Amino acid sequence: ILPLRGKILNVERARLDRIIGNNELKSLIIALGTNIGEMFDIEKLRYHRIVIMTDADVDGAHIRTLLLTFFYRHFPDLVTKGHIYIAQPPLYRIQHGRDAQYVYDDAAKEAALEELQKKYGGKKAKEAAPAEEGEPASAEEEEEAQALKIGGVKVNIQRYKGLGEMNPDQLWETTMDPARRMMKVVTIEDATKADEIFDILMGSEVAPRKKFIHTHAKRVQNLDI
Repeated sequence: ILPLRGKILNVERARLDRIIGNNELKSLIIALGTNIGEMFDIEKLRYHRIVIMTDADVDGAHIRTLLLTFFYRHFPDLVTKGHIYIAQPPLYRIQHGRDAQYVYDDAAKEAALEELQKKYGGKKAKEAAPAEEGEPASAEEEEEAQALKIGGVKVNIQRYKGLGEMNPDQLWETTMDPARRMMKVVTIEDATKADEIFDILMGSEVAPRKKFIHTHAKRVQNLDI
C-alpha cells in the first residue's frame, strides 16, 4: 500500500520534469517500476493490479480523477491493458439488531431502508441522537450517525467520512478482502471521461466551466463554500 498525502499534482499542463520532481508522483512512478516517458517499459511493471482507493466523498472523487488523469496521460498502456482498478469503499453502514450491511451511495441507503420497512412493518421514525458529555453534537455529526426506528426495531446509520474512520476489521471486510470487496476495472473510456471533466473544471478555459456549472447546478448534492 502506497499512501498519498492528499491531492496529487495536476498533471494536465505540467511538464515531465515537474512531474518527476513531485515527491508523491515520484514515489508512485518508482513503485510501478515501469519508468515514464521515453523510458517507459510495461514489461517491468511490478504489479498486475494497481488499485486506486480513495474516500467515498467529493474529495475522494477529486483525488481519484487526478490519479486517472495521471495514468491516462503518462501510462496509457496500463489503462488499455486493464491494470488500473478502482476500489469501492462503502459510504454507509446500516445496523439493525445483530445484522449490519454496507451500502455505497445514498440511493442504496434509501433502498435498504425501504427493504427494512417491508421486513419489520410500521413507519420510519427518526430518533434523537444519544447525548454525549461535552459540547452538543453539530448537525453534521448528527447526520453522520442517525438513529431510526422501523416497526419498533432500532436502526443505526453510520456515514463514513473516509477510509481512516474505519477500524481495521471494517476496512478489510468492506474494501480489501478479495472474497467480498468491490473493484471496478478502469477502461480507456473511463479515463478519457475523467480527463475531459477535469480539464473542464480545472482547466484555464472559463467558458466550458461556466457552461458545465449552469448545466448541472440543480443536480449538486455536496457543495463546499
